[in-house]
Amino acid sequence: MTTLFLLLVIIAGGAAFYIWSALQPVQPKTQPVAFTVVKGTGTSAIADTLEQKGLIRNALVFKAYVKFKQQGNAFQAGNYEAQPGMTFDQLIAKLSAGDVVKAEMIRFTIPEGYTIRQMADKLQKEGLADRQQFLQLANEPSAFDVPLVRDIPKQAGLRYALEGYLFPETYELKKGSTTKDIVQAMLEQTQKRLDTIPDLDAKLKQRGETLHQLLSVASLVEREVVVDDERPIVAGVIYNRLKQDKKLEIDATVQYMLDKQKERLYYKDLAVESPYNTYLHPGLPPGPIASPSLKSVVAALQPTATDYLFYVTKKDGTHEHLFAATYKEHLHNIQVSNRKTK
Repeated sequence: MTTLFLLLVIIAGGAAFYIWSALQPVQPKTQPVAFTVVKGTGTSAIADTLEQKGLIRNALVFKAYVKFKQQGNAFQAGNYEAQPGMTFDQLIAKLSAGDVVKAEMIRFTIPEGYTIRQMADKLQKEGLADRQQFLQLANEPSAFDVPLVRDIPKQAGLRYALEGYLFPETYELKKGSTTKDIVQAMLEQTQKRLDTIPDLDAKLKQRGETLHQLLSVASLVEREVVVDDERPIVAGVIYNRLKQDKKLEIDATVQYMLDKQKERLYYKDLAVESPYNTYLHPGLPPGPIASPSLKSVVAALQPTATDYLFYVTKKDGTHEHLFAATYKEHLHNIQVSNRKTK
């Protein structure tokens, strides 16, 4: 009887020592060990992975420990790094918190009012996208799964189908993102921002305006206006001229059709034939001439009601405008502006 008791004690002691040893962290190392938890992977398979990677001594004991702690259901998928020498509790906490390895990111900023070509040049210069591919994708809206691209008309004279549809913003994407990934992200951001405007579709229907037309007006406002308070006023001027079948005669549309931006436009520039030349052709250009900010989109959707038909930039450094309802008043404003030149 005594012998049997001693045998049981020895067996129990051996089992306890075995469990105690399995619970101990592995030998600490300075180099972290990478492992991946695929979505849907069970606790048992995760434990096996940890043992295979040398992060725990015994998968079976780890499974039992996790079950005892009732924490296995909280483990999250992802790519992890763990330091050899971590305890069971530390590993469980990491897996439960989803403390995954942060992916390397790329970061870039698209300023408000940038054109497709300016974006392509900037992204190529920063080594983030291929310029030619970016320009090619800008004319392939069907390549992207974003609702707003369905509103882009197949219109003659449209320079880039996605002009005005790529939101000006600071972006962070995973390193290795393709040119198409970048365009997709920018389209999604535009969709997200437009979705923040209450009852946008209803308001467009009430105004008898398409999203494409709205973004076209917003892009004109973006390129013409610096002072935020003036955005809805200038939008109102644009709509007033459209209603009266007056040519918009907006310099920004001429600048858009030129290969390079000019500090000053000449009469010969205003005579260049292009569907974007609003000095020659009535109505809106075929599409947006730049990527408008949300402020300009809202201004185009909610223009200020005035009888203004003209505006001229003050030459006093404020970037503000003088507005007029008649051509005579406009000529007077031009004289006033010129007198304020510094």
